[in-house]
This record gives sequence, structure tokens and C-alpha cells, in this order.
Amino acid sequence: MATKLASRSEHLYRRARELIPGGVNSPVRNYKPYPLFIDSAKDSRFRTVDAEEFLDYCMAYGALLDGHAQAEVGEAVQKTLARGWIYGQPTEMEVELASLIKNLAPSMEMTRLTNSGTEATMHSLRLARGFTGKQKILKFEGGYHGAHDSILVKAGFGASSIPNSEGISKDVAKDTLVSRFNDEELTTKIIEDHAHELAAVIVEPVMGNMGPILPEPGFLESLRKITEEEHVVLIFDEVITGFRIALGGAQEYFRIRPDMTVLGKILGGGFPIAAFGGRREIMEKLAPLGGVYQAGTYSGNPVSVAASLATLQSLKRRAGQVFPALARTGEQLRRGMSDLVESSRLNAQVNGIASMFQIFFTDHSVTDYDSAKTSDAGKFDKYFHALLTSRVFVPPSQFETCFLSTSHTDDDIQLTLEAIGSTLTHLSA
Repeated sequence: MATKLASRSEHLYRRARELIPGGVNSPVRNYKPYPLFIDSAKDSRFRTVDAEEFLDYCMAYGALLDGHAQAEVGEAVQKTLARGWIYGQPTEMEVELASLIKNLAPSMEMTRLTNSGTEATMHSLRLARGFTGKQKILKFEGGYHGAHDSILVKAGFGASSIPNSEGISKDVAKDTLVSRFNDEELTTKIIEDHAHELAAVIVEPVMGNMGPILPEPGFLESLRKITEEEHVVLIFDEVITGFRIALGGAQEYFRIRPDMTVLGKILGGGFPIAAFGGRREIMEKLAPLGGVYQAGTYSGNPVSVAASLATLQSLKRRAGQVFPALARTGEQLRRGMSDLVESSRLNAQVNGIASMFQIFFTDHSVTDYDSAKTSDAGKFDKYFHALLTSRVFVPPSQFETCFLSTSHTDDDIQLTLEAIGSTLTHLSA
């Protein structure tokens, strides 16, 4: 019997494992039997090194609201590259971008640019500590705010927390408190009990890294109220929701003004850039004005800033069409998925908002980390691989979010629902 030849993706993965830990440069990209290696992408699809085309609902984990290789962004980057790509000096574009961000998210009275969401959340927490003179922070179990020590922490016993990764000091972990998303009573108690030492509460207004999981009515409002009363800085991590669920992000959608905001993903239109900003009196504690240090050689680099300006200017022009259309498409897709779940008689829930969606294989409503963990991850893995055979790509983890873009067509949605229907029928057999 002839031996099956390895695909180019499989061959590259074998090479990569000898050179790169786990063969990937971010753990979420690793899945069995090997990850797809990408050759090119355009609009709603990507093409692998094996010339296989997939309909994409990962969209670089939410970074691409307009789909792959958006022409306007590419043109802006090419023009910038012709003039040079890093100076180590300020540019006019940085000022224009900060002004545009303030216009779209008025709570960000001042903004500092970084290169990644991890940097932006790390610096925002340091700044909150410097501004308040207090040390502890509060996050929510299952929330993801990058890969730095202060937030790679999970709930322990009582109010204590434990590291969520090897290499994190227990002394760092003890300064991070953890509450339950959508639990107003528990969260209020933790904040009141620790107000004298609590610098900040950081939250994804819509949990995007275990869901999506929406805030229940009143939860974010209560969080805003108690943090104001106890003089605790409220940080909205809008790395995912910024410019996605509304032009002004979750704070526009839910009509809540945080003290500080973190932006990323869509901000760069696919290029590496992030930002943190907020009230002027807080931001002026940053060096060189204040004593809180933050720096970065590549922060505000002109290539990413050009991409960001092109992205946000385009979205601002088209907001009246883009966001209602994405909301309608998202509702159509989620409703179709829910109908297919009901027909299959599987225990599953469909969560989502605007252009975000996910299926959870559980009979529980998914409202927090504990209920998300009731999902059948093994069944989701079968779902993921079955969709791959239909040339539909979704993030390979049950605890990630799927994303729509403006480049997804009605035909794409129909094809997707057919693939999901076939998959669910197979899983229920």
C-alpha cells in the first residue's frame, strides 16, 4: 500500500518543531494533527501552502473587521514605507491618530501607543497603581489581558489568587484579586473589602477569550458605580470589542465611561499596534510628565500608525453602514446556528453579540467561566475538525470567539450554515 505523502503544512510543522517551541509563535495556533500554514489571504478567505482555500472566521483572532488584505490599509502602508519605516522620533501621524481615538472614544482624553495588547494592559495597570498609590488589582476569572505576570493569575481560596503559569512569582500573584464575571454581589464585596489597597479593576466588557460572554443587564453599571464610590480605577480592556461591537466600542454600546481603556486588534487593521488611554489626570502621571515609566522603541512606529489611521478613518466614514450590517449578519448567523442546534437535539448554546459568535456544547447557559467550563471540549474538537473538512476555519479552542468581517457575503453565510448543519448532524448520530 502506498504511503501518504506529507502535506507542505505537515512538513513545515515538523521543521518548525525543531526550531520554534511547539512549532508555533503563539500557543493558540497549535492544534492536531498540525496547524495549517498560510500562503496568502484576501477578504473572507485564506489559502494554505497546500493551495487549499478556507472560509475564515478567526480573522486573526478579531483583528480584521474588513477581512484580509484590505486595500486602503495596504495603500497607506506602501506610501509610508516609501518614506522610511522607523525614525525613533515623533511624527504628525501619531498626533492625528491620538486625536481620532479621542474623537471615537471620548473617555480616552490622552493616549499612549504601544505595540501589543499585552504591553498596553501591563502599562495601564502600572499607571493605575502609580496614580492611586495602591497595589492590588482585580480581574475576572477567565478574562484574558495579555501574557504578563500581573494578570496570568487564577482564583485560589477565598480572596487569594495563584499563578496561572510557571515562572510567575507568588508575591506578584497575591496582588491580583479574582472575581466572577456577572456576579454583582461577589464583585461588590471584594471591591468594598479591599478598596483601601485596590488600584484598579480590569475587565473585558464582553468576555472574548472564553466566549463571547455578554455582561448581564446592570453588571457593568454596578461595576462603574462601585469603583467610582471606592476611588478605584476602572479599566475597560477593549482589545477585542474596540471598533467591533460599535465604532466607539463597548463603552459606546453599553453607554458606560471607564477611567481607562485599552485598544488593540482592529486598531491596527492587521498591523501590530495597541493603545491605552483615559482621563487626563491619570495619563499625565506617565513619564516624561510623571513618575510612572513606560517606553518602547517601536511604539508609534509610522507603518502601524499609518495602518491604524487608514482603518479608523475608513470605519468612521462607513460607520452608518458597517455596524448595522454586521449586526444583522451576526444575528442571521447565530439564529441559523441555534435552529440547527435545535434540529440536531444536541445540548449546545450559541452565544454572541454584533459580529462575535461561538457555540458551546453544554446544556447550561454560559454566563461566566464556571458555566463555560461545563462545555464538552472533546465535542468541540470534533466540531472544529469536521468544519475543516468543509473548508470552514474557526478558532480551534472552545474558549475563543469566532468573528465576522464586512467581507463575509450572504453566500459565505449560507455555505457556513450548511457546513455547521452537516457537522451537528454527524455529532448527534
